[in-house]
Formats: sequence, structure tokens, C-alpha cells
Amino acid sequence: MNMIVITALLIVVVLTLAIYLFYHHQCRLREMAFLMGEAVRNGDFTFRMPRKRMFFGERALLKTLNDMENNIGRLTAQNEVESWEKLTRVLTHEINNATTPILSICQSYLASPSIKSSPYREGIEAIHDTTSSLNIFVDSYRKMTQIQKPDPVELNLLDFVSGVACMYPSVQWHIDISSAQTLFIDTNLLRQAFINIVKNAIEAGARNIGVRWNRQLCISNDGAPIAPENARNIFVPFFTTKSHGSGIGLPLSRQVLMMQGYDLSLAQMPQIGFHVTFIVSSTCGSC
Repeated sequence: MNMIVITALLIVVVLTLAIYLFYHHQCRLREMAFLMGEAVRNGDFTFRMPRKRMFFGERALLKTLNDMENNIGRLTAQNEVESWEKLTRVLTHEINNATTPILSICQSYLASPSIKSSPYREGIEAIHDTTSSLNIFVDSYRKMTQIQKPDPVELNLLDFVSGVACMYPSVQWHIDISSAQTLFIDTNLLRQAFINIVKNAIEAGARNIGVRWNRQLCISNDGAPIAPENARNIFVPFFTTKSHGSGIGLPLSRQVLMMQGYDLSLAQMPQIGFHVTFIVSSTCGSC
């Protein structure tokens, strides 16, 4: 009789423990689903749900969800780039259409002998000079829509980064890249993107630049951190926090990389020892 009671108690304890563990596991899954939903809602596509202590079916599902979020982030970034590119193309076209006749009229008036000695000359020259400056300003942004076609090659990443480092001896470089690591990418376009990132870092007061490869290229610096309210806008064309900034460096860098199957993003958490980390990652998972 005692054995029956003990067995019954053991069964109750085991069932209770199993129910508790099952409930706890479901609560954990619900919390993870909530966190992923919040991450997507806030545009944070770097969030990943951990797959440890999960059953094989759940691990497969979480991997699919993580990959899906990653793909959504890349597609969102690509759509943003394409939208800004189209907007820039339209704006530059319309502004040029408006300023060209103004310049032509001003030049005609300034060439007239009756205007040269009239009190209107100074005003017409001001209109002419202002319109010319506006055209130069617009032409500087036209590069956003007229980027050269990529010519990818097998690039030794360590040699490439070392070459860029020689151009900026005023900062300390910390390079952690295997001598065998390569990328299939256009060297000139990658250099353009890389230099934009480094120049921004130096202008933000960086004294150290860290470049590391860990299935993706991490470019870090110890310059002034990027404020959270600015982080979401740094890839928006013409957005800048500098008094003399153009606001096209980072958007252009992202665009030239996306043309080649790569993405440029700001890491949510910078590499240890640095304040800011940019990540160049493959959008096709082959790099």
C-alpha cells in the first residue's frame, strides 16, 4: 500500500514539474515573440531570438524567423535607398529645369550694354550668381543617381584595409583580419564607402579605428557616439548634424554597397572599446 502511495506521489510530482516546465517554456516563447515584434515595430532588424534550450522543431522555426527579420531589414533598407534615389533624381531634374532659363536670361541681360551701366546690374548679377551656386549644389547631389557600374573583383581584404590605413596616419589602426580573407566586390566603390566612414569618424574626434572581420566587416571608432535620435536618420540623404556637412556620404556609401549585394548598417551595440561600429554584411549570405 505504501508503495502505491509513494508511486502515486512521484507521478504527481513528475506531472507537476512537467506542467511547470512546459508552462515556463511557453512563457519564454511568448516573451521572445513579444520582443521580436517590438524590434520589428521599432525598425530594429538586428534583434535575434536565441535558440538554446529549444526543441529541434522550435530551433528550426526560430532560425526561419531570424532569417526572415534579417531579410525584412535588408529589403527595407534597399527600398529606402531606391526611394531616395528616385526622389533625388526628380528634384535635381526639376530644379535644373527651373534654373536653366533663369541663368540664360541673366546672361543675356548682363551682356546687354544698356544693363552694364544701369542700377539693375548688381541685382541681376546677384540672381545669376545665386542660381549658378544652386546649380553647383544640385550637381553635387546628382552623383546619388549616377554611380558607376560596379566591376567586382576578388579583393584581398587585409591588403585593402592596410592601404586605406596608410592614408590616415593621424589615427591608430587596429586591424583584425585574416590574410586569406577575400571579398568579391568593386575595389573603388568599397574604397569610397570605407573612406566616407573613416572621414566621419575622424571629424567626430576618433583617435582609434578598429577593423575586424567576423563573417562580416566591422568598422569601429572611438569618436563621439551617435545620438539615438540621429541613428535612424544617418542613412537618409541630406541629413547631417555637421554645420558644413552635405548629408550624402553615408547614404551614398550604403547605395554603392547595395548595388553589389552588400548592406551597410549601424550596429546597435558597438564593438568593445569603441563608441560607434558600422557593419558591412552580405545580403545573400555568401560572404
